Amino acid sequence: MILVTGSTGHVGNVLVKELVNQGERVRAMALPGEDVSMIDLPGVEILRGDIRDRDFVIAACKEIDIVYHLAALISIMPTMKKQVRGVNIGGTENVIHACRVQRVEKLIYTSSIHAFTELEPGSLIDENVPFNPARTSGVYGKSKAEAVLSVLTAAREGLNAVVLCPTGIIGPFDYKLSEMGNMIRLFASGKLRVGIEGSFDFVDVRDVVKSEIEASKKAKAGEVYILGGEVVSIRELTDILHQITGIKRVGTFLRSTTAYILSALTTIYYMLSKSKACFTPYTVHTLTRNYRYSHEKAAKALGHTPRKVSESLRDAVEWLYSYGIIRHASG
Repeated sequence: MILVTGSTGHVGNVLVKELVNQGERVRAMALPGEDVSMIDLPGVEILRGDIRDRDFVIAACKEIDIVYHLAALISIMPTMKKQVRGVNIGGTENVIHACRVQRVEKLIYTSSIHAFTELEPGSLIDENVPFNPARTSGVYGKSKAEAVLSVLTAAREGLNAVVLCPTGIIGPFDYKLSEMGNMIRLFASGKLRVGIEGSFDFVDVRDVVKSEIEASKKAKAGEVYILGGEVVSIRELTDILHQITGIKRVGTFLRSTTAYILSALTTIYYMLSKSKACFTPYTVHTLTRNYRYSHEKAAKALGHTPRKVSESLRDAVEWLYSYGIIRHASG
């Protein structure tokens, strides 16, 4: 049997469905009261609890062969430090402990590209770049770096564990509306009027899931793989969205200094209004580093073959419309 933590997230729900399609029996971990309708399928055992509860995690790993540890708190807001660290670091340590106690055959830990040490803007990031929480930015990135170090230490001590680091995940089936899903929603609803002069690497959720499953079969203990896609500028990304939706192009793109000032003000608005953040200082920092990411190692070892960003965006927009998250608006 296979355990998936974070089963209702963007990668999680797509992974659960693909595993079921392949005939696997899946135990899906979800929080109490969480909507699980997207994974409530024959062959899926839904287990409710909190990744921060060590006893619960140990029980969840009983009679499990493979654990896909996806559960994480992704926040670009500066006020979530305690919760982010509790889930991302504490939760991962609980999973490692449970895998040892229950003699799980393999742990696939999904981290993030943000866990790597930050280099000079424009640098190439590959698996030779180290993990150092002191040399990455933001609570989320630091927490994922610490969690990776815990997993790699466990691997050196004998646990069959591997680390996967996706770049910016996009695509359909984004039920909880990720940060990128929210940005697409804003654009397709005619509400995104300002962009940032920067770029990022984006990868389709379906390609990530395919490589997650391949990693369970082929990846060696202690290895790290970047699951990247295609680097596009934010200007290019919004132009693609314009072509897909017909919504008016974003007319203003801010350089880093102006963007930082504006993002500080909008962060205060998000905090006061309790609305979903889209534009914060951490967003500006991430998009203006203009890194390039190599997924050559994953391509060779796992057959990772990402599709074009334009295809992912088209499918994401169509899904958001079909699911009712966005409605057609005039451009």
